[in-house]
Amino acid sequence: MPTKNFLLLLLPILLLASCVAAPGTPVYYQPVYYGPGIGLGTIVAVVVSWSRNKSILLAILCGILGWIYVIYAIIVPKR
Repeated sequence: MPTKNFLLLLLPILLLASCVAAPGTPVYYQPVYYGPGIGLGTIVAVVVSWSRNKSILLAILCGILGWIYVIYAIIVPKR
């Protein structure tokens, strides 16, 4: 039983120690860029909407909705 208590006490200490860099260790940061763009969901939604409806306005609206429209198009059959 003492071994179990020792491991429960040791685990948080090891987790904290693994998150801290040693003094003098260089830290490198990777710059992350999130910019506006057209995602895969937008492209798929526009193509599916155009093939089903042949309407530019609906294609734009479905492009804004993205994956929501793609899932809708899968569930609801074409008339």
